Amino acid sequence: MSERKVLMTIWLNQLGYQDYELTMASEDASFRRYFRMHCDGETFIVMDAPPEKESCETFVAIAKQFRSIRLSAPEILKADMSQGFLLMTDFGDTLYLDILTQESHASLYGDAMLAILQMQTKLDTSKLPVYNEQLLVEEMDLFQEWFLNHLLGIELNQQQQTMWQTSKDLLLQNALEQPQIFVHRDFHSRNLMKLENNNPGILDFQDAVKGPLTYDLVSLLRDCYIDWPQPRVDQLAIEYYEFVKLKELTDVTVVKFLRWFNLMGVQRHLKAIGIFSRLKIRDGKKQFLADIPRTLEYIRQVSSDEMSMAGLYTLLNELGLSYRIKSLL
Repeated sequence: MSERKVLMTIWLNQLGYQDYELTMASEDASFRRYFRMHCDGETFIVMDAPPEKESCETFVAIAKQFRSIRLSAPEILKADMSQGFLLMTDFGDTLYLDILTQESHASLYGDAMLAILQMQTKLDTSKLPVYNEQLLVEEMDLFQEWFLNHLLGIELNQQQQTMWQTSKDLLLQNALEQPQIFVHRDFHSRNLMKLENNNPGILDFQDAVKGPLTYDLVSLLRDCYIDWPQPRVDQLAIEYYEFVKLKELTDVTVVKFLRWFNLMGVQRHLKAIGIFSRLKIRDGKKQFLADIPRTLEYIRQVSSDEMSMAGLYTLLNELGLSYRIKSLL
């Protein structure tokens, strides 16, 4: 048994739990782990967040905010912040990813988009970090550092570096010119649970920030783990645009909103590919490599259609990234 699991067991025993069983519930892309505790016919979730690497404080604070506006976040039953353990209610194991189909996706995405709207209109952002220029650029640089350099062994020449820098500048401008509101920052099918009441159950919100209006929407609709035909994605994005117009979150045209949405997706997907590469190289989680081709194709689609991204599209083609990553799978 690992040292962290021993400490967790001691903590649960001190809380008075006996005759329970712990099974792995999930791991995410951070250092957190989640265990399902089976005890007396009930189940609970135990979060293990090593305090030297992760913090529970933000998770607890945002969970309380979510629940105060009737969004479904886990209820924190017990917490030991110093050791990095939380005992929470269990939403079960039905991920959105497991049940999204042609027949179910309209209802599931409808619930999820309403949850985004609730987050954007009712949550306090005054104490959240700001999704500022430095953070946005650091995220995009993960693509060059971990995907191009470390995973594929590619070094950009001067002309390619210029194209890359120009693309980053445009993506940065796109993010910063949008209304800045609550951003979950990882609102996708592996962090949403199907619930019978007050769907969806929302997880993994501890990295929330104050940032661009379209970020969570593109995380949901251009999910790194499942994709949909482009016309359907556009239709759903336009439906959400009508919501934000009604709530007076923006007064831009639908064409402008869709450009925000598309370019926001490029920024997010560059970051995601960098993170997937880092997970494989640094943490030995090679399973995330399988999600890179889909994510890379999103970038190719948008950059081929958006004139301002012509340099990025040219760069992707010059480097032959689709072929190179497939050779590693």
